Amino acid sequence: MVLSLLIGLLVGLALSEISFYFLRETQREPQRVELVIPPGTAERVARGETPPSIPEEMTFVLGDTLVVRNEDSVPHQLGPLWVPPGATASLQLDTAQNYVFACSFRPDNYLGLDVREPLTTGTRLIGILFAGLPLGALLAAYSAVVIGRKDEE
Repeated sequence: MVLSLLIGLLVGLALSEISFYFLRETQREPQRVELVIPPGTAERVARGETPPSIPEEMTFVLGDTLVVRNEDSVPHQLGPLWVPPGATASLQLDTAQNYVFACSFRPDNYLGLDVREPLTTGTRLIGILFAGLPLGALLAAYSAVVIGRKDEE
């Protein structure tokens, strides 16, 4: 039984670390993230072109602040933010969820923001336990059944 639980925890550890490898960008403290709207953006958007420095989606950690700096000659909007030329506006990202904001600096008129909970050592340990303990219990139950069948034969 103990061996089965240990095997389950080792498999849980492996699965957790593989997941962590792909999510490591969210293991950081909240920070200030700046999005710059370059000069000429309005003309590019009017032609249906995407400005090269503006992504389709952005990923944040809970507590980040998005600062939009408008270097274009016309005002732009991102969701609740109205940014005149030469000005900045900020948006505090304090709820973990996926946002889709209307924006004037992309030809498709939207920008996706993915706000995630930060990864901590505690969340990694919880992931290991939630994957490893049930798997270990299933392995223990399976081995008890197999050993019981061998004893009957």
